[in-house]
Amino acid sequence: MPCWLCVGDIATGDGRYEPLGAPVYWIHGNNDNFDAIAAGALPADLHHIPNGTVIEVAVAKATAPRVRVAGLGGTFAPTWYEERASELPSPGSPVGPALQGRPRVKDDKRRHFVREEVEACKALGDVDIFLTHEAAKPFRAFPGGRGPDAGKAQINEVLAAMRPRLHLFGHHHRFSDEVREGVRSVGLDLVTRSYVLLDAASLDVRLMQMG
Repeated sequence: MPCWLCVGDIATGDGRYEPLGAPVYWIHGNNDNFDAIAAGALPADLHHIPNGTVIEVAVAKATAPRVRVAGLGGTFAPTWYEERASELPSPGSPVGPALQGRPRVKDDKRRHFVREEVEACKALGDVDIFLTHEAAKPFRAFPGGRGPDAGKAQINEVLAAMRPRLHLFGHHHRFSDEVREGVRSVGLDLVTRSYVLLDAASLDVRLMQMG
């Protein structure tokens, strides 16, 4: 059975996770259900990759190579970047001692990545595929390469240190195929428009258009 990789935002609009009929290895985006992730309340075929960790993914054939996949989910927010991941608050929650003096938050700050997770990613080696939600710099989200640079320098830092064979990212819902820090960096569109097929050995990328 083939497996799938996902770069985040896989929950339904009301925060549910549904069985998808094949193993899915994924990082969270900024529109996921962080209570469900924390509780492990996920379908059996949905495998969340915590930030700063690497897993081995078994592909379809027993004789095929295992692919090492690392992840850094979520978005960058400068006001929360120096906090510990364990201190990022959920909506309306009391803040921990390290965050005393901050107002209660209305949205879920667990959707952001922080420095300690970036440093953990930079320390990882022998990674085949690095999944992120954010893009590396430069990335201009509008067609034709227009608009402000939406990439994040932290992703470039990890790519330069980790040296994965392939980088996949999402968030901006536009397909792109570039090289960043000497690493092929592929932006994924909404799955309703396109997806990519990867060869497990070569990691060659084949774009598949929907419709």
